[in-house]
Parts: sequence; C-alpha cells; structure tokens
Amino acid sequence: LSNQMTMMFEVEDLAVASPATVSRCGMVYMEPEALTLQPLIDSWLESLPPKIRESEKIMKKLRSIYENVMDDACYYLRKNCTEPVLTVDNNLCQSSFRILDSYFTKYRDTEIKVVEKAEIEELEGMITSLAAYALTWSVAATTDISGRKRMDAFLRNKFKENEMEFPKENTIYDWSFDDKNKEWKPWLEIIPPYNC
Repeated sequence: LSNQMTMMFEVEDLAVASPATVSRCGMVYMEPEALTLQPLIDSWLESLPPKIRESEKIMKKLRSIYENVMDDACYYLRKNCTEPVLTVDNNLCQSSFRILDSYFTKYRDTEIKVVEKAEIEELEGMITSLAAYALTWSVAATTDISGRKRMDAFLRNKFKENEMEFPKENTIYDWSFDDKNKEWKPWLEIIPPYNC
C-alpha cells in the first residue's frame, strides 16, 4: 500500500472481537430516533417484486401512505399511548413491511408461474386495505387497551385523510382483510370456535 491508500474493514458486529480490537475501532452510534423512516421506506419499496414495482399506481400509493401515516402514527403512539413492551419506530415500520411482504410473495414470478397483469391490477384495487391492515397490526398493535382506543380513533382519521377504506363498525382491531375475496371480515367470523 502506498501512503495515499487506506485499507478499511467493516464488520457486521463485534460479537467475537477482543477488547484490544474494540479499543482500536472508531465507532459512530446513532440513536434510532435520530434516523428518519424515509431510508427504510425507500429501501423497502425498491425490494418489492418487480411486477409490483412496475405498477406506478401501487408504488405511488404505498409511498404516499407510508410517508403520510407511519411517522405520524409512531409519533402519536409515543406521545399518547403506553406500550407494555417498548419498541422503536424502525422495528414497527419493518413489521408493517413484513406483513405486506407476506401478501406480496404470490406476486413474484417463479419457474412455475408468471404473474399476470390482471393480478397486479387486482392488487391495485386492494392495496390501501392491505396497507391499513399492516399498519394496524404493526404500529398500532403494541399499545395497551386504553391506547388501542386512542390509536383506533387516530388511525381511522389518518386512513380517511389518505383515502384508505376501513369498516366503520367496531375497532380497527376487530377486522382482518381477506385478499382472496377482497373484503374486510370480522376476526370472529374467520377464527373457528374452540371446542375442548
């Protein structure tokens, strides 16, 4: 190496590093609160299945929903609700993405099946409902009973502002979105009765 060259090593973690190694490492730690959710949103949108990314309508709607709802919902949760188990905004955002990703797996081309344009058009019609479901069971799921009442009112308002349809009856926690039939169904209709 010449004097103008520097060799840098980046490790995933310091799980097996000795104290001597750690003392020679310069580290920058940023609190999760110092980072916005925007890089996560951008990265996730870029990781969606290609056929979904090709749909301008879906991409525009998802970006709009996450940029207009997620930050506000996390802020509201922190200021107005109690979490029995503390979370960080990044994890809540990732949880929401994972819920949506579970719906999106069938929109990836495989050796056996190629996703048809009609399937993507069908997804366009229910993307706001899927996003509302994912937001409900990520950012709104970690609070206690009294916080759920407040989050229900807050998210219903945010959903309305962002043209996201949600059933008016009961609370947001009482509904599941059935993507096969493209409709909201009460949890009690989906879960079979338990018999001893």
